[in-house]
Amino acid sequence: MSGDRPSPFWVHTEHVGKLGWFDRWFCSPSNHRVHHAVNDRYLDRNYGGILIVWDRLFGSFREEDERCVYGTRSPLESWDPLWANAEVYWALLQDSWQTRRWRDKLRVWFKPPGWRPADLAQRFPRPAFDLAAVRRYDPPAGRAVQWFGALQFLLLLAGSVFFLWHADTLALAPAAVWLAALTAGLWCTGAVLQGRLSMAEVLLIEAAVLSTACATTGLLELHRVFKPLTLLIAIYLVARTSSVKSSALLQLALTASLAGDVFLMLPGYFIPGLVSFLCAHLAYIALFKRGQAWFPNRRALLIPLGFGAVMYAVLWAGGLPVGLRGPVAAYVLVIALMAAQAVGRAVVLRDTGAVLVAVGAGFFMLSDTLLALNKFVTPLPLAPLWVLAPYYAAQLLIVRGLLTATTLNRR
Repeated sequence: MSGDRPSPFWVHTEHVGKLGWFDRWFCSPSNHRVHHAVNDRYLDRNYGGILIVWDRLFGSFREEDERCVYGTRSPLESWDPLWANAEVYWALLQDSWQTRRWRDKLRVWFKPPGWRPADLAQRFPRPAFDLAAVRRYDPPAGRAVQWFGALQFLLLLAGSVFFLWHADTLALAPAAVWLAALTAGLWCTGAVLQGRLSMAEVLLIEAAVLSTACATTGLLELHRVFKPLTLLIAIYLVARTSSVKSSALLQLALTASLAGDVFLMLPGYFIPGLVSFLCAHLAYIALFKRGQAWFPNRRALLIPLGFGAVMYAVLWAGGLPVGLRGPVAAYVLVIALMAAQAVGRAVVLRDTGAVLVAVGAGFFMLSDTLLALNKFVTPLPLAPLWVLAPYYAAQLLIVRGLLTATTLNRR
């Protein structure tokens, strides 16, 4: 196993040609290029990771005798590492759902790649693979984005090396947290190079991820840096993207949230933090009301209010201090109304931006619910993770949704 570790790096190159006798016995660059090629003659060939002689013995060896074309037989058209791993299973799930025979619904999961039930091949034919039509996925990206992506990749490479160096000393939970953080950074790098995210949005997501990871793993000094930095980046993003008039309420909500974040990091400042977030939610309510009726959907009003009432009862029974019962009741009412206005707005507008805002409002309620349960009822394992992850998801989704052209410009 240890002998295989350097192998995956040096065999993935076109700069090394054939190596004579070495190619006959070992996995070499020439042999491994064949393994990754999509040419018909190279499919399912040269599996050996160290010794290629096994492929020679079992009939799966193929000499590199024509130019290798790389990629996938079905174009991925994405630099999303999560989708790159999931898309084949999504395609199988679709085939399993759409085929009519129950036997075929199961067979699609066990048949060789490319196999499809006969009824699907007839109803949903796919064009034959054409090697000459294969093109490298290369979406346009400006010079600044390219440099930004390169810097992101170098930082992720350094972070991955550091993580792997210390992985055997980490417990499962912190290892999983930092693995998720690195994965998020890699996803962001692909997204910015594809034009799906701006550079500022990437920095916003990464600051949120680092704030959450540092708090969860006990790196509190770094958490105190990244937590306010996240909201500062959000405020900058909104200021850069939209006019002062259209974004004033959003800026107010984010500024109040920033104040709440700072207060909640300081011992003994729970009430100022609560008041700050109360102001943030009032600003969000006013923002979501713009151009809409008050609480335009009755069900969207009743469900958050009912959930808030249940959670307040749980907090009361769990030992909510007498002096906090009034302020917490007011906060629960306001955040429930904020969620109700957001969801009702989404029901009326029915566009992507409004739906993102509504989902973000739901995440806000989830985060505050978990924070309250952890503080007043019972300590939660990995509490910073469960509190901060939905909180940042809420802020990111609300900002993203409001900055889309279909929603921000509505009056």
